[in-house]
Amino acid sequence: MVTRTKRKLGDVLKENELITEQEIIQALEQKKPEQKLGDALVEQGYITERQLLEVLEIHLKINSVSLYRFSIDVELIDLVQKDFARQYILLPIEQRENILTVAMNDPLDYYAIDYLELSTGFTVKPVIATKDDILQAINKYYDMGSVYTDDEMDADDAPAIRVLDQILQTGVTMKASDIHIDPTETKVIIRYRVDGTLRSEKTVPRKLQNALIARVKILSELNITETRLPQDGRIRLMIDTKPVDLRISTLPTVFGEKIVIRILDLSNIFKTLTELDFSEATLNKYSEAIKQPSGLILLTGPTGSGKTTTLYGSINELNQEDVNIITIEDPVEYQLEGINQVQVNSTVGLTFAKGLRSILRQDPNIIMVGEIRDRETAEIAIRSALTGHLVFSTLHTNSAIAAIPRLFDMGVEPYLVVSALSAVMAQRLVKKVCPDCKKKRPISEMEKQILKNRPIEINEVYEGPGCDGCRHTGYRGRLAIHELLIIDEKVKSLMMNQSNMSEIKAYLKDNQMRFLLDDGLLKVKNGLTTIDEVLRVATEE
Repeated sequence: MVTRTKRKLGDVLKENELITEQEIIQALEQKKPEQKLGDALVEQGYITERQLLEVLEIHLKINSVSLYRFSIDVELIDLVQKDFARQYILLPIEQRENILTVAMNDPLDYYAIDYLELSTGFTVKPVIATKDDILQAINKYYDMGSVYTDDEMDADDAPAIRVLDQILQTGVTMKASDIHIDPTETKVIIRYRVDGTLRSEKTVPRKLQNALIARVKILSELNITETRLPQDGRIRLMIDTKPVDLRISTLPTVFGEKIVIRILDLSNIFKTLTELDFSEATLNKYSEAIKQPSGLILLTGPTGSGKTTTLYGSINELNQEDVNIITIEDPVEYQLEGINQVQVNSTVGLTFAKGLRSILRQDPNIIMVGEIRDRETAEIAIRSALTGHLVFSTLHTNSAIAAIPRLFDMGVEPYLVVSALSAVMAQRLVKKVCPDCKKKRPISEMEKQILKNRPIEINEVYEGPGCDGCRHTGYRGRLAIHELLIIDEKVKSLMMNQSNMSEIKAYLKDNQMRFLLDDGLLKVKNGLTTIDEVLRVATEE
């Protein structure tokens, strides 16, 4: 065993002037129990993972490696138990004579190195890799080899259990929002939706299809014998010490049942309004709007634009002991402590409208209606707002202003809409430029033309050429862009006079309302996203 000089990570980072002693103290105070300092500093935004790796690589003279591209010797996997590899975030990748090369997220973890040397008999040579890179490789190589490729294997329950565990672990590690299990004629394809984009990661032999689907159904308490009708269920699990809610949807297809698993990360949903990417001006106006004692506040945008996260953030902000908050949702996505949540159940006649009527007899202060889908629900929500309740709900429209004609088109009396509506917020999600590889460049001539008539000046933009951290996409993570329409007296007057939407828009423009495109461009200026991303989700109407 090699004698090593033990150095603290904090000292190495301070020497390289990446952080101060005060920032280390703050990070240590805020970090989760058992969390390592490096992970805490990255999570809290003091440094990026790439900066951490570069410092360790230069200062400790330890090479870094990209497992995404590295040809790993799969026969070495059996040298290290999977639980140990996951706990200490490491993976044996190469062996030459008596030297075992091990990819480690923390090459200063001498306990793990000493243990490996004792258990394997090799001299361990650590190399550095990112946490996500190692965890994804662990999910890919442990168990998967035998489960996925052994054609002689009987399709019993044990492999299906292991395969599903791997599929779910990979989904959580990749921070996927959905997992698609797609049956085809010859195999089952596993796809993950990461940052809004679906990508294929694995295939499973077709002989495992029935056992895998049965396993999902057993966990989500669905009817295993019913294969001709769609079913919905949910599972709550701990994956990598994280509480995760999984929403299951099955759909019969010609090659068997397709399953989509929506991953709801419970540790990530309970965000405060300050964590929801609002610009300062929008946050101040929105906070003021939701603190009114009554009125209707609508969130609009397509499916998957983060409306639910904003709704829960708003409700959390208002969740006090002296307030009775009741929600009616389809489905209840996250269970919130101290809030009464009702699940719509159309099969027994519990619709949004019927549930909302009953809620009004429960003495609520604040009501959240998951979605306004029809005239009846719209009218009850609006009348609730007019009788002293604060009502939150969502609509599927392309912009905040479009919510007004949508309510009129549902057949709700204009005077009711005008009296009840307090604010409408539209939002979209855009991909964030990867913090590890982002680079600054002057804006192009085409981008200058786009910005020509906008009230914002941008001379430089950031983009990511691609690195291992972002799987060479240039983007990692997503953030929201918003447009907030506050219904003031002038807007009410225009609505009552049945003014067309272009008149209302012209008035709002004159009053410096920030539209989706403007908010997106502000975030481009701040180096958070790209003009291409903003134009993908927000266009000038």
